[in-house]
Amino acid sequence: MSADAAAAVCEYVVKQIVDNPDAVSVSTSDNDGALRLDVTVGDGDMGRVIGKRGRVAGAIRTVVRAAGVDDDLSNIEVEFVD
Repeated sequence: MSADAAAAVCEYVVKQIVDNPDAVSVSTSDNDGALRLDVTVGDGDMGRVIGKRGRVAGAIRTVVRAAGVDDDLSNIEVEFVD
């Protein structure tokens, strides 16, 4: 399962939001047929990525799922790992 476009878009968007873009990493895995992107950020940046009431995280997930269309992926999970 290829996830080049979705992972690249996810990494780019998250790096634009955080204070320490060098600490951002995105790893991919297969989760029962769904692509899972685990996003790790530096200390103190998780709140910026989640946003108030999870709105920023929801927006990131929406954009990444749209980018997954380029990879012919219909089911993408984005998890923000502490």
